[in-house]
Amino acid sequence: MKHIESRANPLYKQLYKWQSSAGRRGEPALLDGLHLCEAWLASGRRPLHAIFDVDRIEHPAHVGLIRRLNAEQCVTMSGSLLRTLSSFDSDQGVIFVAQQPVFELPERLKEPVVLFDRIQDPGNVGTLLRTCAAAGIRRVLASPGTAALWSPKVLRSAQGAHFGLQMHEQVNLMDVLDRLDVALVATALDDAQDLFATHLPAKCAWVFGHEGQGVDAALLKRATLRVRIEHDPSVESLNVTAAAAICLFEQRRQLSTAA
Repeated sequence: MKHIESRANPLYKQLYKWQSSAGRRGEPALLDGLHLCEAWLASGRRPLHAIFDVDRIEHPAHVGLIRRLNAEQCVTMSGSLLRTLSSFDSDQGVIFVAQQPVFELPERLKEPVVLFDRIQDPGNVGTLLRTCAAAGIRRVLASPGTAALWSPKVLRSAQGAHFGLQMHEQVNLMDVLDRLDVALVATALDDAQDLFATHLPAKCAWVFGHEGQGVDAALLKRATLRVRIEHDPSVESLNVTAAAAICLFEQRRQLSTAA
């Protein structure tokens, strides 16, 4: 197991560079905290480096992680040095450096998918990824303007959902529409059917849009089906994460009822 004592260490400099570019496509991501690290290992993957607070190396949870890793993957440093690699005020004494998986977008999309159209808030994006995974979605496509899927705040909000999804960033969603072999379903406030009175397709491509502007007009125009969620008129609209959860789980409810 290696030990880093100062910021002058070449490996520390590389780690700090990765932390500074966290979320950039193709760059390794920093998984901050015990839960994310355990979820990464549970997905069958291994980190490039596993970094531990040297003063907490005997913590039972950390010992459990170390036993599942090779010694050359493990690095220790002081807590103060480790915190310079963390994006959060509180740390749990462990960070994994993980290579972002790269998935090829199929020529034809025949499976259920979810499209993120310019969803900017990292917390919303992370929550949406978690909701997609919970609803059984396995592929997510994100347009330019969407928060970086592997950024620290998205990772924290998603709580490990990344590791069961095939994700594609910087995707021109209009171009993708020609690859769809399933219906495109969009949420909309106008010219839309009541979600709970609509028979939803068993497989579709859901598109959820920008927090303030909603789904892009060009995408709405191409939608096979547009749905709205009826709610009390005292509220103008629902948060995109709430709307997505309602839509995806209403679809699951209909499928389970029909089975």
